[in-house]
Amino acid sequence: ARALKVKPALLTAIIGDEDTVTGLLLGGAGNVEGKNSNFLLVRNETPVPEIRKAFMEFTQKRTDIGIVVINQHIANIIRSDLDDYDKMIPTILEIPSKDHPYNPAKDFIMNKVARITGQTFE
Repeated sequence: ARALKVKPALLTAIIGDEDTVTGLLLGGAGNVEGKNSNFLLVRNETPVPEIRKAFMEFTQKRTDIGIVVINQHIANIIRSDLDDYDKMIPTILEIPSKDHPYNPAKDFIMNKVARITGQTFE
């Protein structure tokens, strides 16, 4: 019998506010190995370079990340990094938070789709 080669499952990374990170961790999305984790809890006092560093680590350095979930209001802080990002995997998924409603006009993926299809947001 032949041995089957199975690729390991990719993780979901999280960059979010307390409610988002807590909810996703309670749902089983968390992974901690030593000092490395797949999430960054962003508070008001979290410096922008720390957010940027986590985004770069999840998208460029780690090969075990398949999706990066980021709150849209946090994504707006590092919007230039998201605009420069051009890979399929990990996929960037912007989500609303409890205190900040979703705005499709600022969504990284929606803007790419709009450019391809020639649509605009009202």
